[in-house]
Amino acid sequence: MNKFDDKYISMARIWATNSYCKRRQVGALIVKDKMIISDGYNGTPSGFENICEEDGVTKPYVLHAEANAISKVAKSGNSSEGATLYVTASPCIECSKLIIQAGIRRVVYSDEYRLDDGVQLLRRAGVEVEKVEVE
Repeated sequence: MNKFDDKYISMARIWATNSYCKRRQVGALIVKDKMIISDGYNGTPSGFENICEEDGVTKPYVLHAEANAISKVAKSGNSSEGATLYVTASPCIECSKLIIQAGIRRVVYSDEYRLDDGVQLLRRAGVEVEKVEVE
C-alpha cells in the first residue's frame, strides 16, 4: 500500500455518487505517475436515459465504472500502461479482462463484489490486487 491509496479510494467513492444507479454506485479512477488520467462510474451508455434498473434488476447494457474509465482513457489518447486503477468494488470478470488488456498493473479496491472470479483472473495475469479499508 502506498500513502495515496486511501486518498484515491476516497476520491473514487465521491466519484461514485455521480452514478444514477440505485442498487450500487461504483466509482473508478485510473492513476499514472501520481496523476488521475481517467475516471468513471457505473451507468448507461452516452445518449441513453439515466435509469440503470428496471423492476429492481440492472439493465444489461449498464456499463461498470472500470469499463467507463478504460474507454474514456482510450478516447483521450493517454496510455493506461503501467497505471493503477482505484475502484470502490472489486472488478467482475468482464472488467478484469479489460483491465488486463489496458495494461493496468495494479488494482486497489475497497468493497467486495459478490463474485471473486475477476480478482482471481487479475492475479493470474500478474496484476497486483489490493483491498484497502476505508473509514
